[in-house]
Amino acid sequence: MNVILYDDSHRENLLPLTFTRPQSEIRIGILTLKEKWEKHLQTKTSYLTQPYLAKKYPLQSTKHNIMIAASVCPNPSLIKAIYQLEEGQSLIYKGQTIAHCVTSIPKDILSYCGEKKEFSASCLIIEYLWNIFYHNETELRADFELITKNRISQTLSASNTLIGDVKDIFIEEGAVIEASIINVKDSKIYIGKNAEVMEGSLLRGSISLGEHSQIKMGAKIYGATTIGPHSKVGGEVNNVVIFGYSNKAHDGFFGNSVIGEWCNIGADSNTSNLKNDYGKVKLWNYPKRKFDLTGLQFCGLILGDHVKCGINTMFNTGSVIGVSSNIFGADYIPNFVGCFRWGGAKGFCDCRYEKAVSIAQSMYGRRHKVFDEVEQEILLEVYNQAKSWNEPQF
Repeated sequence: MNVILYDDSHRENLLPLTFTRPQSEIRIGILTLKEKWEKHLQTKTSYLTQPYLAKKYPLQSTKHNIMIAASVCPNPSLIKAIYQLEEGQSLIYKGQTIAHCVTSIPKDILSYCGEKKEFSASCLIIEYLWNIFYHNETELRADFELITKNRISQTLSASNTLIGDVKDIFIEEGAVIEASIINVKDSKIYIGKNAEVMEGSLLRGSISLGEHSQIKMGAKIYGATTIGPHSKVGGEVNNVVIFGYSNKAHDGFFGNSVIGEWCNIGADSNTSNLKNDYGKVKLWNYPKRKFDLTGLQFCGLILGDHVKCGINTMFNTGSVIGVSSNIFGADYIPNFVGCFRWGGAKGFCDCRYEKAVSIAQSMYGRRHKVFDEVEQEILLEVYNQAKSWNEPQF
């Protein structure tokens, strides 16, 4: 079985996160969507994504291909239905086409549909930005069971205080946790390889800490929170998904939010996740080019990749910040800041592409990685696309 995860009709709703990655590289729960499918299907997958992303995220096709919409989260019932697909059939869920069995890649995968086969069970589809943090608890629990089944956790150090059942915390090899209070009552906590929870931390699940990541001294982490690999987190965090390679290492509150990769949050920066009038929160929607109701009372911040913010930055309820923007200065910033913008409440100017590359190269270097020509080409395409989106400047 050759499995291809394709960008589907929800991709534009997931901008700015999908400017720099295929949908299948979105992290929710412990794993990315791609990692979930690979573990469930026990096979490698490839991508059908935007042309400018294809060099980094290539496509592999054969004479027998299973194509799956990348916004769909796998579950056992869905896996069974996909295995039962025959050549020329498409799987339909609540009017949406979510999988195909084909011999060749359709020219327009978004309009293609073979012989329809209805999927009558339920599955989770990531359609909007806020779905990522809103459904994080469900996916974190599912991933925990998937990853830890029939495996033995490392022993929790006696210097910690555990509230709940030890079976609900799983510690990978090389992870260090000392002198912390950990509550897993009615929740799960997963600690990845070579991760570290520093002394004095307070953890209340469900939580996932990715490999080589750190929770800093005295941090307060509430569920459902995911900290992706190679990240540093401190202060107070509640229901936040951090994709990876990002730092919120200092005091300050972040809640009901999604942070992309290669972001750095200045000390004592805060998000508002609740309006003063307790009303439903609106969030910027790229394809509609306007603020759209989420239906949620709690909704904080969406940060695209490569965003930086200075100390004491104040993010309004329901804020979206585009790729490679740099935020600083006193007072609340606008609820929407486009890509490659530089400034704060007193106004913005454009950030030069060359400057954005220089910053990215420096941050990659700190992780002993190279911001190579492929990465630069992606960032240049996003820079050019941001103009075509006619992003309003508030």
